[in-house]
Amino acid sequence: MSPGEGERGASIPRENRPIPEPGPNEVLLRMHSVGICGSDVHYWQHGRIGDFVVKNPMVLGHEASGTVIKVGSGVTHLKPGDRVAIEPGVPREMDEFCKTGRYNLSPTIFFCATPPDDGNLCRYYKHNASYCYKLPDNVTFEEGALIEPLSVGIHTCKRAGVTLGSKVFVSGSGPIGLVNVLVAKMMGAAAVVITDLSASRLEKAKEVGADFTIQVTTETPQEVASKVEALLGCMPEITVECTGVQACIQAGIYATRSGGTLVLVGLGPGMVTVPMVNAAVREVDIRGIFRYCNTWPVAIALLASKQINVKPLVTHRFPLEKALEAFETTRRGEGIKVMLKCDPTDHNP
Repeated sequence: MSPGEGERGASIPRENRPIPEPGPNEVLLRMHSVGICGSDVHYWQHGRIGDFVVKNPMVLGHEASGTVIKVGSGVTHLKPGDRVAIEPGVPREMDEFCKTGRYNLSPTIFFCATPPDDGNLCRYYKHNASYCYKLPDNVTFEEGALIEPLSVGIHTCKRAGVTLGSKVFVSGSGPIGLVNVLVAKMMGAAAVVITDLSASRLEKAKEVGADFTIQVTTETPQEVASKVEALLGCMPEITVECTGVQACIQAGIYATRSGGTLVLVGLGPGMVTVPMVNAAVREVDIRGIFRYCNTWPVAIALLASKQINVKPLVTHRFPLEKALEAFETTRRGEGIKVMLKCDPTDHNP
């Protein structure tokens, strides 16, 4: 949960709220596992991300899974006892973006833990039933919660056009960089090189399938690009930039093969200086992504068939009562994914 105005970054207060009553098309969930995202920490520390400003106390958490304990009168595909993964973005109206299948771009979308919408880091939570997806028996609650970051990788690699034989450069070895490695390899990438400042994060990247790693120290963007080319034996067709750091975006442009694609995933300053003419004259396509859409069924199928293994991403677990310790661990950049366990009777993965 998030502090109110004036308390930012000081604590993670716990608050007793009444158990919500699901509406006709909603389900009430007993929450189980909730992952902490960098955006949760940013709201806690700074009270805003871009134009999204925390004006009132807000419940954090949007990487989540739980068990259905009550269904609304109009819900037919779920029943009490079903284990589900929660897609946090729910369109509020059937606008042009929903009609074209890109509901993530709907300007009125509800999204967990984005002001003013509450998230699901709590014991009990109600959510639109159409955006709760039943988990197969062989997919754990934690895997269900990890579908949210995994979805960023799926959406990104689709937008990037990763295919059989692709050479891919991933910039940044945090959770989002790592899921992009996982998905790119699963989609047929022949070689993936990844960069980061942290040696331990690069070790994790190797563990999940990266072919080459580069620990960046004082290199210029052009030097990073040269190292990427040397390791791959060619310039990559696809670069996935997951840091939002200006120098990394510059390196991404320099590194990408002419006619290739750079996808900007990480969000940094609102204005950055980049070698735009270099990209333009070499026809490097620069694409953005905003969250994801239509990814939960794909992710569940991949996890159930064991095509993708996200379990190594979870490095820390805390009970809900130790939320502050969990958030501090994430803020310090320790481990990869910190998971909060919301059901006091079940702390299993």
